[in-house]
Amino acid sequence: MTYDRLVCANCAAPVAEGRCPVCRANRERLQQESPWSALSPAALVALLAVLVAALALLAHQTV
Repeated sequence: MTYDRLVCANCAAPVAEGRCPVCRANRERLQQESPWSALSPAALVALLAVLVAALALLAHQTV
């Protein structure tokens, strides 16, 4: 998830602007997440579809 659309509950400003300490801390935490979190949901669905297709192909070859 990206922080560009998140709104801070502390100051009601976008987290991306980092106006208060809570915003800055959350922005820093979100930037340190794993590389997998940077993938869009569409990319994750496509990756899952490729994985399922590969497994189906392997299962079909063993029969």
